Amino acid sequence: MPSPDRPDAIRPLRYRARHTTRYDYGEEVPVSQHLVHLMARTHPRQRCRRSQIVVSPTPAVRSDYYDYFGNPVSYIAVQKPHRWLEVASEIEIEVYPPPPFNQEATPPWERQRYLARALSGAEETGSIGQFVFDSALVCCNRELLDFAKPSFPQGRPIGLAVLDLNARINDEFAFDPSATTVTTPLTEVLARKRGVCQDFAHLAVGCLRSLGLAARYVSGYLRTLPPPGQPRLVGADASHAWVSAWIGGDTWLDFCPTNGRQADADFITLAWGRDYDDVSPVRGVTTGGACQGLTVSVDVELIVD
Repeated sequence: MPSPDRPDAIRPLRYRARHTTRYDYGEEVPVSQHLVHLMARTHPRQRCRRSQIVVSPTPAVRSDYYDYFGNPVSYIAVQKPHRWLEVASEIEIEVYPPPPFNQEATPPWERQRYLARALSGAEETGSIGQFVFDSALVCCNRELLDFAKPSFPQGRPIGLAVLDLNARINDEFAFDPSATTVTTPLTEVLARKRGVCQDFAHLAVGCLRSLGLAARYVSGYLRTLPPPGQPRLVGADASHAWVSAWIGGDTWLDFCPTNGRQADADFITLAWGRDYDDVSPVRGVTTGGACQGLTVSVDVELIVD
């Protein structure tokens, strides 16, 4: 990563992101336990300057650690009766744009399939191989393979092929929050051609893995811009999901099927894994609480010097 102190360096975008998740229970809950993926991870294009998570009521147990995929995660347990639970995070981060990318200079996709298979059993390269196989929410099948094939003719550079798949999903599928849930099978998403960012990310991951390529699911935020002349609405942003495909060496190509674009400095990474189940922002279990309401507020603010 270039040093921001160098006069010729590309300067990053700086963000402050706030994310609040609140559960309101229909009755007192004696115990609740949650895993929280809301502290941005560091990677070659992103540096986390500050992060904090505040939980109310105060948990009896809290443990901050890194999960199997290298994501920062918090385990919290509230062990006294409570009618509500709020998890509020705030992070400040720097995000650099991706380096110049020549799609045609990338290797043929078949070569990367061969290497991904060869690396899947090598312990020192497990960070690549583990993203080739099926996961809880992404299971390869013939339908995914058939949808992927037109983007991957013989000998095509993998960068061109991946971004062609990205464009096709964006062109052929409609964003519709009412069409699916997080557990909707990919076969239904394919049939309906409707869904949300999680669906489209799962779809792209499934297409790539059906070809034997390594792909991971990325959770984070996308900076949104208000219409011209309108103020930015605080709390109107949302969590986002996109895809990272291994295209050789240490290089992963991040792309967003929902918006049909390569991920750039507008994309803030929280965590990555095999699918949403690995990196959901807040997930947990409660004892009691027959019914509950959920409220989520996300605000991503560009910090201007």
